[in-house]
Amino acid sequence: MPIVAAERMSRVDTAWLRMDNDVNLMMIVGVWLLEPAITLAALRERIRTRLLAFPRFGQKVVRDITGASWVNDEKFDITRHVVVEKLARKRGQSEREALQARAGELATTPLDPKRPLWQFHLIERHEGGSAVIARIHHCIGDGIALISVMMAITDGGELPPLREHAHHDDVAGGTGAVEHDWLADAVIKPLTDATVQALGMYGDGVARAMDALAQPGQLGGASLDLARHGVQVVRDVAALALLADDSPTLLKGKPVGRKRVSWSEPLPLADVKAVCKAFGCSVNDVLLSCAAGAFGAYLRAAGDDPQGKEIRAMVPVNLRPLDEAWKLGNRFGLAPLVLPIGIAHPVERLYAVRARMNDMKHSYQPLLAFGVLAVAGLLAKPVQDALLGLFAKKATAVMTNVPGPAEALKFCGATLRQSMFWVPSSGDIGIGVSILSYAGGVQFGLITDEALCPEPQAIIARFAPEFEQLLLVALMLPWGEGG
Repeated sequence: MPIVAAERMSRVDTAWLRMDNDVNLMMIVGVWLLEPAITLAALRERIRTRLLAFPRFGQKVVRDITGASWVNDEKFDITRHVVVEKLARKRGQSEREALQARAGELATTPLDPKRPLWQFHLIERHEGGSAVIARIHHCIGDGIALISVMMAITDGGELPPLREHAHHDDVAGGTGAVEHDWLADAVIKPLTDATVQALGMYGDGVARAMDALAQPGQLGGASLDLARHGVQVVRDVAALALLADDSPTLLKGKPVGRKRVSWSEPLPLADVKAVCKAFGCSVNDVLLSCAAGAFGAYLRAAGDDPQGKEIRAMVPVNLRPLDEAWKLGNRFGLAPLVLPIGIAHPVERLYAVRARMNDMKHSYQPLLAFGVLAVAGLLAKPVQDALLGLFAKKATAVMTNVPGPAEALKFCGATLRQSMFWVPSSGDIGIGVSILSYAGGVQFGLITDEALCPEPQAIIARFAPEFEQLLLVALMLPWGEGG
């Protein structure tokens, strides 16, 4: 395991560290299904030789009054982090249902704060092979970074390049040179001088501004003055605060902190691309439209008519070069995507989603959201919670779409036949949507709070039929023509 000096946690990673609450833990939870079965010894050896090549996985988090640091765990014990268990199956419950239930339980089980914030659970015998449930705290890295890590630990995967580890000084924001340089290149330079000032703000002034913005009914005075004078980050938060709350549906409310997990069988990616070509849309447009249709159909069946309603999903937007994903950390913005769940016609809904996605592509919102998270990492936790709670009030779900490898991977000699993961939700958001392409297929996964959606499989089951409607219409179009 590489030995590195203690280093300061970045502001954005600190914000994610402190975002855990009673109903939502900031863990990325993933499941791998493998054939044939693998052994606990093989899994531990693979993790020891490959995952620990990334120094972050041998480090624990030490908090202090100004933030947190990454410190080597001198008592690291791999048996605490790679464990074996046997699924408890209820009467009439399938192996898949038992695995999904266990993944939901683990999504609400905190990681040991005295140890590195990750754990792998091996189910040695599952559906003719093995299953692995992975839990990694979001402060270690975002989805793109962790996909890179998971690729590195598969058979033949490439380990991270050797590099000198920067020694970070504890300067006023608690950030080091690596984060400073990245913020300057990717966030600060494209924005105005006023935004630069906003990103650099810390202390009582920004705390008061953010606290005021967390209470839309009290917006005024100094906060609106800041907005009018061009402090773009603060203005963006104010605009978010003044947005109408998301449409009320059965999917929005107060979560209770008990999670339910489900995922679909893969759709052929070739079929998805055929629909894209027919309608002049992107893969994202098609998949997000199907997700919106599945939510709308579920609500309709539950007696909650979505006609005329839309819900917002906070969509992560990658802000880093893909070849730097191995550096870990969180380098993504968030953009609110409106899902037209009230449009029943599949083609009309697809074009509505395409229009919204095109608007997002020309928006600074993801960069500004990254800046908001950077500022949040400097604030006292109650103020940070109030600031980030704005996102929860304005959205029903967190949704992510990550491209995986085109060919099936091998792991410890076994074939990785299916891979799925679920993103965490912040504040009181109770729905997490994951779309993952892998080995020629596309999967749709959900993690829901029991109080808001006790049976996520009822939504999952509607995803494929929504896609099949689009595919049928596409096949009926004249060859070589589309919308």
